[in-house]
Amino acid sequence: MNEIETWLRCVAIRNIKYQHRLHLIEVIQQQTEISNNLLQHLKLTERQISQYYAFPAEEIARAKLWITGKDQHFIHYRHPCYPESLKQCVAPPLYLFATGNIGLLGKLQLAIVGSRNCTFYGKYWAEIFASEIARHNIVVTSGLAVGIDAVAHRAALSRTGETIAVLGSGLGHIYPPENIRLYEQIITEGGLVVSEFPLGVPPKGVHFPRRNRIISGLSVGTLVVEASQRSGSLITARYALEQNRNVYALPGSLHSPSSAGCHWLIQQGGLLVREAADIIEDLHLAHPSVLYPPLKSINFAESDKVPLPFAHLLANVGDEVTSVDVVAERAGQPVPETVVALLELELAGWIAAVPGGYVRLRRASHVRRSNVLV
Repeated sequence: MNEIETWLRCVAIRNIKYQHRLHLIEVIQQQTEISNNLLQHLKLTERQISQYYAFPAEEIARAKLWITGKDQHFIHYRHPCYPESLKQCVAPPLYLFATGNIGLLGKLQLAIVGSRNCTFYGKYWAEIFASEIARHNIVVTSGLAVGIDAVAHRAALSRTGETIAVLGSGLGHIYPPENIRLYEQIITEGGLVVSEFPLGVPPKGVHFPRRNRIISGLSVGTLVVEASQRSGSLITARYALEQNRNVYALPGSLHSPSSAGCHWLIQQGGLLVREAADIIEDLHLAHPSVLYPPLKSINFAESDKVPLPFAHLLANVGDEVTSVDVVAERAGQPVPETVVALLELELAGWIAAVPGGYVRLRRASHVRRSNVLV
């Protein structure tokens, strides 16, 4: 039988043990004709036999046609490009549809995940971490979701182009639709998009936890940038722990619900990270391909040698959005003067204007000063 048809039909059979399924596939692939007697001999129930035949013929035809396209691949469990890191997981996907640079599957990967409704703080640090990780010969893997996932993919593309997106739908249904342009950019700029679902499968809520186990399974570790206490990112972190992979968490404000999940991970033993070098140093001994020592960070600017402007104002702009009126009141000076000073701080890169006020950009080059709250 055709290889793709065998895998698609056999994976569609429910309630069958993993090794039994692999054996079933191996036997069927050697046959020139499939009969009910053969399937019964292979210990399938009548219901399972019906499930085998019920897989849509049009979906099989679509897959056969799809893999004839440029850089479009069907990677099954026995395929030479199937990643060993996934085989080490419990119940890995038996096949992946992949489009783009499949060579990335054999490279060291780090998952970067976080909230869809991320804050400016989360976006800022996700971009910095993903950029630095990509510079150190590590592929950035995420889920193509809006928010932190999209920021991580774009940051990796801006550096090396080496990023992998794992979907919770078939590659014929790119989700979310607002990231279709990003999906295309990943493919054209040297990245990879994969899915364990047949091409025509639409996104469903139950698919995304399954997708998360692939994100963590492909990666040597998972960095959670921002996550609420009920975030799907914590599911990815849990899978990483179950797969004996490292979990890293970025701390945030104690008042921010968006960082509550990260703080919980740190309490549970996740590694608190302040900069990408923390991750690089943690990985390089076990993975020689990681560039080490860490390259000079884009965060390590020469700003330590530059006098800090308006330190008394900067001390009053926190990680949460702070309005101009609040800054002026705390600093004890008129609003017009405060606006001018804040603009200069923004142009110097110390703070950023966001809806409702300003937030602090806590660079790694900041040093503790007597008159500045760091």
